[in-house]
Amino acid sequence: MYKDDRVSILLVGIGGYGNIYVDALLNNLEREDFKIVGAVDPKPEGCRNLSRIQDLGVPIFSSMEEFYKSFKADLAIISSPIHFHCIQTCFALSQGSHVLCEKPVSATIQEAHQMIKARDDARKIVAIGYQWSYSNAIRTLKRDIQSGLFGKPKRFKTMVLWPRNHDYYSRNSWAGKLRDDQGRWVLDSVANNATAHHLHNMFYVLGKKEDESARPANLIAELYRANKIENFDTAAVRVFTEEGIELLFYATHAVNETVQPTFCFEFEKAKVVYGLLEDESGEIVALFNDGTRKVYGDPEKEKIKKLWLTIDAVKGLQPVVCGIEAATSQTICINGMQESVPRIGQFPEKLLKYDESTKMTWVEGLNDVLKQCYREWKLPHEIGVEWAKAGKAVDLRGYRYFKGDDIL
Repeated sequence: MYKDDRVSILLVGIGGYGNIYVDALLNNLEREDFKIVGAVDPKPEGCRNLSRIQDLGVPIFSSMEEFYKSFKADLAIISSPIHFHCIQTCFALSQGSHVLCEKPVSATIQEAHQMIKARDDARKIVAIGYQWSYSNAIRTLKRDIQSGLFGKPKRFKTMVLWPRNHDYYSRNSWAGKLRDDQGRWVLDSVANNATAHHLHNMFYVLGKKEDESARPANLIAELYRANKIENFDTAAVRVFTEEGIELLFYATHAVNETVQPTFCFEFEKAKVVYGLLEDESGEIVALFNDGTRKVYGDPEKEKIKKLWLTIDAVKGLQPVVCGIEAATSQTICINGMQESVPRIGQFPEKLLKYDESTKMTWVEGLNDVLKQCYREWKLPHEIGVEWAKAGKAVDLRGYRYFKGDDIL
């Protein structure tokens, strides 16, 4: 027998990444603390469990306006493309729904501020789906950083090498785009989509409270592309937080070698590491200067905890783990990166390789360049790479508006 106080859920986007939420909900119906009351997707056939949703009698709509004409939902889960996050979140809030919106929070920082105002006006909650932030591993690590267990943070670095082929960039109309067909900013890139979690994570664990992130103060970026896209598929960036902590981030889709997320966070009394290049355990490990260790576990094992913790937040059982403000550091950083390098650099033609069987374009030697940069805490232009060129320095203190006037 179902309870009357179940959280009613609207799924906005049930294909693509939305499948993750659909699967999680359908595989946990025995929880009996939620009910799916509707789904919105102009192309619902992209949902691999469409028949199961239909069997449950869940109505499917082509727009949110259609759904809200006749129905209400306690929680709207938004898994739509980046350029719809702001408008759909604001609309759901105006209709009385709390929101769990996928990352990134929005394409531009001004959109994030619109979302904050809409949330406050509606007196609802908005959670952003940076999945690592909800894991026990990251939450415990963050509390230990806040408590001073490791001493003062000194410098952080993160690297992700994730090959992506032609199919990845042709899977929809906005992949790799700066703007959509109507002129709205998308800013889809390796750093604002597939690896956005890992850029965000460095800011997030440095936040003074759980639902806070450190703020970027300034940055300098190197952005490049090998694939035939508008935006970049390779990024190297140095950011300093308002507290003066150096953050280095390296990410690319233009390699044929996979290196899963790897990081090293240096503190006065310890370093915290993750990834096979740092530690073979597959878990986050703190290595103290006195030789002792503390193991935090693997944040990859709790990818859908964001759903359950947000449902609990809707029920008033706990606060929001990662809200709009905590998510804006990554968006400010992305906006700053695009301003640092308004004209994306092309890799030299002589270094580009293409495999017809895998439809994969990659840059010869790029994996080694980024691994060397990671080891040495440097950007490509600082290790003498002939094709490397630094962008301009960008001051991000008080940054509230992305113009993108010079973006090409």
